[in-house]
Amino acid sequence: MTRILVTRPMPGRVGPAVQALGEVEMRDSNLPLSDAELRRALTDFDIVLPTLGDRFSAGVFADAGQPRARLLANFGMGYNHIDVAAARAFGIAVTNTPGAVTDATADVGMLLILMTCRRASEGERMLRAGQWTGWHPTQMLGLHVTGKTVGIIGMGNIGQALARRCHYGFGMNVVYYTRSPRALDFPATPVDSLAALGAASDVVVSCVPGGAETRHMMGADLFAAMRPHAHFVNISRGDVVDEAALVAALSEGRIAGAGLDVYEFEPQVPEALVAMENVALLPHLGTATLEVRDSMGMMAVENIRAFLAGAALPNPV
Repeated sequence: MTRILVTRPMPGRVGPAVQALGEVEMRDSNLPLSDAELRRALTDFDIVLPTLGDRFSAGVFADAGQPRARLLANFGMGYNHIDVAAARAFGIAVTNTPGAVTDATADVGMLLILMTCRRASEGERMLRAGQWTGWHPTQMLGLHVTGKTVGIIGMGNIGQALARRCHYGFGMNVVYYTRSPRALDFPATPVDSLAALGAASDVVVSCVPGGAETRHMMGADLFAAMRPHAHFVNISRGDVVDEAALVAALSEGRIAGAGLDVYEFEPQVPEALVAMENVALLPHLGTATLEVRDSMGMMAVENIRAFLAGAALPNPV
């Protein structure tokens, strides 16, 4: 019988659906796989359903010798925790779960834009601490989002979904920088560099995928190009941002604030960011609804089913 490892507890329908596919071992821990567990996953199981934090590096594949595993059916759209080239070299297919995450992640992008620009986190902390003394005309003045310009880095499905929310919901002008030309069904202006995007935008949002090509894509040059009243938001992957450069830009007042859902060394968050009142911080909530996580898991299940049937994988990477 096919042996399947599920590396985390699963939401909704997903657990029972996986259990029906073979001999399943489902971890009851939400911590990433340890080095020993990563190697065992490859040597003792035919299929692994991993997720963010399970770092299947080239070294892990090499240490596994001749892996038994033939499929890593990743739970999540992002797969930069898996060395896909190394997996292929050992004959292991990798799939992901795109599509299901688009709207939920774009919603959190809009949430973070409003949280940082309107100082919502700071205001809630003040109120909960019993420091609110009542309304007055100059209290906590933030950036009015309606009618401003949003600069989106990465105009894939999530970038487009966020752009529509910004444009149609808040009357924002949209500029964008992307490596692949896009035919868009809403008004948006492409720019040819991150510096040009930063200079033109009141809010800059990162929507790029993770991986070696985008690591530290957002750094000192972008933050230097942004204006002092502008805000930066990241809903993509933590390591696309040079966190040290972001901390410096915020500390020196070169940008007004930031809203972050992901972090370079997640789950570690720099103390400097935690201490800043002008930074809104979320614990990677981009897809955190039952409906979305259930859909993600069922997409992983469909990839496994196709693999077991010898059919084309729905979502290969």
